[in-house]
Amino acid sequence: MEFLKLVEKRHSVRSFLDKPVEDEKIMKVLEAARLAPSACNNQPVVLIVIQDELTKKRLISVYNRPWFLTAPVIIAACCDHSNSWHRADGKDFGDIDVAIAVDHITLSAADLDLGTCWIGAFKQPEAKSILKLPDNIEPVAFTPLGYPSTDAIIKNRKNIEDFIHWNYFGGKKQQ
Repeated sequence: MEFLKLVEKRHSVRSFLDKPVEDEKIMKVLEAARLAPSACNNQPVVLIVIQDELTKKRLISVYNRPWFLTAPVIIAACCDHSNSWHRADGKDFGDIDVAIAVDHITLSAADLDLGTCWIGAFKQPEAKSILKLPDNIEPVAFTPLGYPSTDAIIKNRKNIEDFIHWNYFGGKKQQ
């Protein structure tokens, strides 16, 4: 698929069919995450694939939206901060590395006709407990993964002129 068509196709899905996702497709999505770049190639991304119904039900305390549990798969994207790269000023790039991996997941899923939705507004302490994460592993994002049940309403995006600046903030493209 042409890349911009794939980007246009990808949108947040909040309603899923009661249909399992084939292992082959799950592995393709995970492979896309594995191939994602990371700062200094430290690869601090840790993914937890959740298919067990009991574990999924426990996640309602982490993100209290019933639609979240309707997906056959939930992926917890975590960062191993003991392995993430830190810039000279101390900025930890681990969350950025996880975001890149999740973006690869969402685009790969869309290419396979699967739906996803970035989840960042969750209760981190409860997630750490349910997922049995050690101290150095932090959950950064979740995404449900499954077959969309309906076409979602795709929200309008800003015009390109509304967020692109040339050479400095507020700069216009030279003609």
